[in-house]
Amino acid sequence: MLWFPNTHPTTRLNKAVCAMALILLPLISTHAADLTPAAQAQPAPLSDTVLPRIGGNDMSLEQLQGKVVLVDFWASWCGPCRESFPWMNAIQDRYGDDGLVVVGINLDQDAQAAQTFLNTVPANFIIVQDTQARLPEAYGLIGMPSSYLLDRQGRIRASHTGFHTGRVAEYEASIQQLLAE
Repeated sequence: MLWFPNTHPTTRLNKAVCAMALILLPLISTHAADLTPAAQAQPAPLSDTVLPRIGGNDMSLEQLQGKVVLVDFWASWCGPCRESFPWMNAIQDRYGDDGLVVVGINLDQDAQAAQTFLNTVPANFIIVQDTQARLPEAYGLIGMPSSYLLDRQGRIRASHTGFHTGRVAEYEASIQQLLAE
């Protein structure tokens, strides 16, 4: 799997593929402001998968139906993830009372690596761990971080790969639009 340099025996190959993906991401990234119409949106895959929550009970995305959910896949080694966390903290604070829930899905095999990251870059949103990498393939991840915006019915309405500070207004506009639906 491309985004897990320590999960495959050919680590060098994985790192090379990761580097190539980072070069190509700006070219293939979908604009978050381009919401998929509700009638065409697909349900979030494996939403019934229960994952361990850091600092709380195990949970699944299915339990959050009725909320607008920003699902963000991240790992401790991901540089742009460090940049995205303050923004996700801010939107959780700003829109949480309106029905937004931010869920960070950590993909580190080593749970301690995730905790070390969180000690440096705290999250005031839900963090779950997928140390067995059950969800990334189902979501079609190609890079880190990757985010998926789910509507209140659990359908994927927008996604983006990477985190681009110049596009946070687009990301936020998509969230506002779904909260207003």
